[in-house]
Amino acid sequence: MEKTVKLGFFLAVALILSYVESLIPFSFGIPGIKLGLPNLAVVLLLYRNGIQDALTVNVLRIMLAGFLFGSLYSVLYALAGAALSFCAMLAGRRAGCFSPVGVSVLGGVFHNIGQVIVAMLVVETYYVGYYMPFLIVAGTVTGAVLGVAVSELMPYLRDESLSN
Repeated sequence: MEKTVKLGFFLAVALILSYVESLIPFSFGIPGIKLGLPNLAVVLLLYRNGIQDALTVNVLRIMLAGFLFGSLYSVLYALAGAALSFCAMLAGRRAGCFSPVGVSVLGGVFHNIGQVIVAMLVVETYYVGYYMPFLIVAGTVTGAVLGVAVSELMPYLRDESLSN
């Protein structure tokens, strides 16, 4: 029961961050650039609890946020980006040579790559790929900022696992 409550809390935080992110006009004229605020909860869970909890919250957050604040297409793009992002973050975490900042940067960059791949398939043109350099830079910067935030937040979380 306690684990469910804690995961529900992380899901609620991720949803609130999704909503806040939807209110922030952060595009710099390039479609697809977002801050990735909900990824804070995912990276924290990845470091504190492991794969299953982080993946569960990530998928539920995408589905709920998509239906609450977006559309079916936003769910499609977010799931594609999140799948590639989560695999990259997991590989970086397991490699043991990345800090939370590095893992978050991997997540930001690969999320954008996943979304561009889906965009190429949906619009049936590779021209969308021209956004990739800008999105990689944006993913690196936002991932680094979120990674620093995760690093700063981790000491304030209790050492107990959510698996209690």
